[in-house]
Amino acid sequence: MNNYPAILIVAPLLGALFAGLAVWIEERLSYPIALISLGISAFASIMVLLEVIANGTIQYRMAGWAPPMGIEYRIDLLNAMVLVLVSAIAFLNLIASYKNVLQETSDRTGSFYVIYLLFVVGLLGVTATGDLFNLYVLIEITSLTSYASIALSDKDRGPLAALNYVFIGVIGASFYLLGVGYLYIKTGSLNMVDVANILSGIQGSSSVLVAFILCFIGVWVKMALFPLHVWLPNAYSYAPVAFSRVVAPLMTKVMVYVMIRLMITVFGFDYIFETLNLADAVVWLGTIAIIAGGIIALSQKNLKKMVTYIIVCEIGYMVGGAWLGNELGMTGAILHIVNDALMTFALFLAVGNIVYKIKDVDFPKLQGLFGKMPWTMAGFVLAALSIIGVPPTCGFFSKWYLLLGAFEAGAYHFAAALILSSLICAVLFFRVFEICFFEPAQDGHGHDPDPDPGNHGTAIDEAPVTSLIILGIASLALIVVGVYSSTIVNTIILPFLR
Repeated sequence: MNNYPAILIVAPLLGALFAGLAVWIEERLSYPIALISLGISAFASIMVLLEVIANGTIQYRMAGWAPPMGIEYRIDLLNAMVLVLVSAIAFLNLIASYKNVLQETSDRTGSFYVIYLLFVVGLLGVTATGDLFNLYVLIEITSLTSYASIALSDKDRGPLAALNYVFIGVIGASFYLLGVGYLYIKTGSLNMVDVANILSGIQGSSSVLVAFILCFIGVWVKMALFPLHVWLPNAYSYAPVAFSRVVAPLMTKVMVYVMIRLMITVFGFDYIFETLNLADAVVWLGTIAIIAGGIIALSQKNLKKMVTYIIVCEIGYMVGGAWLGNELGMTGAILHIVNDALMTFALFLAVGNIVYKIKDVDFPKLQGLFGKMPWTMAGFVLAALSIIGVPPTCGFFSKWYLLLGAFEAGAYHFAAALILSSLICAVLFFRVFEICFFEPAQDGHGHDPDPDPGNHGTAIDEAPVTSLIILGIASLALIVVGVYSSTIVNTIILPFLR
């Protein structure tokens, strides 16, 4: 067996070590070390996905110890796809954010790259592991590095947002760990597959029910499911741009993956949908999250805050879809993990470019941006159209599966929320378009009207070329993934579910 499952995690881990050492020798070396290590990880994750598609699930025993006593990386079609998503976005973001890191954390760039790499290590480990306690440890690695990265912000409220995140994150982690403790008491094992086999014979146990409740509350806190979302808006808004571009697309989506993994691999559909019969209640939670996230987003006057509440709304899509209890809903939820990560990445790339040039993204400051930053705004528009759900962008296709699943399950309230959220997103983004295109730039106030409302005589002042190139790649991916949605579904998602 090849060692790609280990390489994709070990490469950024060693990269963090050497980037940290470089801080004491020559800090400028931290960036190329980080870039090379993430490039190796991205390559390894692609090779793992190709291997899984060709030959099925990979069971990689760490240090040669056999499960259930040893820790196993168990990589199937679902997490192989998520591994590619995590490593690719982390790698591309590092390229795009070089100038942003220098601008916002110029006196601690080496430390930022070390923390960034450890954050990616945690996400990759969470996705690959087949061990429940190892999953907890890796979730905490992602959380601790998130707290540190947000606290590195040069904004006054960054450390406070990080502290708030710490308090709520610790609560979520504690719930999950307690749930794992109950599972260990009942099964004597921490290996996910082994636990699932033992649970199939004791599903009537009240201890298993307690474990289920604790684990899922912990995961929902970590993914910011409304009303457990209160840590997310400030954390993502006040984080350094280079970190917000990776944590916003990936953290919540990886936690949605963890939820689906617990549902499918550990507890099983029979226990969740027949023994407990909680599906209707959780779909209602998803519905409320969609509507609440959209309504709160409407009240925002800052672009970063607005898009963070859109993330809260999108989490409701995936949670509701996964709990519809049918193949269409779960297909839509898994596809939306990919689509929403790409959409959010493209959106935050564009927002990060705007922050780099004008610093403040309160709505009045956005006037005339179409004339000043046309390429950035083109990427922003494409990401917005995908979030709204306009075909052929990828956002349309996952929403379509979710709608079909909602109608099949008779969850008409969830279907209505999906449609309403698309309308709300259209209002949100077209309000931004109006400000950026039709309202004159502030330095043009008092001048004669310009016959070209999108320019207003403003000189083009774009973001760095590397940021624009990565934004172009991310924007193109929204269309490519949309066009090949059926291939992703038929090659990866449906074979995994069946």
